[in-house]
Amino acid sequence: MSIGGKWEDIGMGHMDKELSLKLLDSYYDNGGNLTDTANNYGEWTKKRGIRDRLFIAIKIYIEQKVMYVGNNAKSLHLSVEASLKKLRTYYIDLLYLHWWDWDTSIEEVMKALHMVVQQGKVLYLGVSDTPAWVVSKANQYARDHALTQFIIYQGAWNLMERSFEREIIPMAKSEGDLGWPLAPWNILASGKIRTDDEERRRRESGEKGCTIMEDRRERNDNQKLVCNGLEEVPNQIGAKSITSVAIVYLMQKTVNVFPIANIEALSISLTEEQIKSLKSVVGFDPGFPNTMIGDGTEPSIFLTNAAPIEKLPVTIPLRPTTKRAHN
Repeated sequence: MSIGGKWEDIGMGHMDKELSLKLLDSYYDNGGNLTDTANNYGEWTKKRGIRDRLFIAIKIYIEQKVMYVGNNAKSLHLSVEASLKKLRTYYIDLLYLHWWDWDTSIEEVMKALHMVVQQGKVLYLGVSDTPAWVVSKANQYARDHALTQFIIYQGAWNLMERSFEREIIPMAKSEGDLGWPLAPWNILASGKIRTDDEERRRRESGEKGCTIMEDRRERNDNQKLVCNGLEEVPNQIGAKSITSVAIVYLMQKTVNVFPIANIEALSISLTEEQIKSLKSVVGFDPGFPNTMIGDGTEPSIFLTNAAPIEKLPVTIPLRPTTKRAHN
C-alpha cells in the first residue's frame, strides 16, 4: 500500500515514482512474478516488456460515486474496463472481489464475475475481506450453476490480529481437494511489528507510517508484548529481523499461505514450539462454537470422552529445505 502517493492523505504512506519503480525492479529481479495491485502498474510492466511473465491480481475498484460503487454488475464491468486500460493489458490473471458490500446479491455477483471470465478479460477469481459464510455460499451457488468459482482468499492477518484464524482458515481448508491458497494483507500490522529501538527512532523522526488501520503511531501494551515475544526468536533461527519471523509465522501456521514476503522470510523456518510460543504471548479467543467443540485440529472432546481417538495426519505447511542467499 506504500507504493505511490495517491492514498497518502488517508494514511497509506508514500513512495515516490522513482523509488517505486526501483522496488518493483528489485522484486522482479529476485524472482518475484506476482503483483497484487489496485490498477496502476501498467507503465512499469510495459517498460520492462514482461507482462506475460507476471501474474497480475487486481481488485474490483470501488469508487465513491453511485454508479461505480459496490459489487453490482455495472460497477464490476466499469472497474474491469478501467483496470485493463490503466494496466495497459488485455487480460487480468486474477480478479478479487474487494469486499462484501452487504447490498448486491450473491447471485448477481457470481453471474457478473463469470461473465468477465467468459469474455476472456479475467482468468481466475478471488475474494477479499468477505465473511466465510458468504464465500462458501457463493462458491456453492457457482458449483450448482456451472459458474466460475473463487479459488483464493485475501484478508487482514498478522500476529497482533488473528481473527482470520477463526473462520477464514477452516473455510479455505474445506474448499477444493487441497484447500485454497491464502494471501493475507496487513501482515506487519501497518508497521506496528517493530522493536522498541525502531519505535524510538520513529518517534524522534516524526515518521507516521501507515495509519489507515489504526490512527496512532505507537504500539499499545498488547502489541508491545507481541513484539517482545518476536524478539526472542531471530537469534534462535538465524534471522535478521522480527518482521521476517512475523511473516514466517503466517506462512507456517497453516498450509497454502502466500503473503507478499521479504526475501529472508523465504529462507527461515519456525518449529512447532516456536509457533505455539508466539501464539501464546497474547490471549486469543476462538469464539463460539470453537470454545465448545474445538477447531478440528484435535479430536473432539465429545469423541475422546467415549473412546481413545487419534487424529488423522494432516497436510503440513511447506518449509525451506535450503538456505537462500539474501542481502
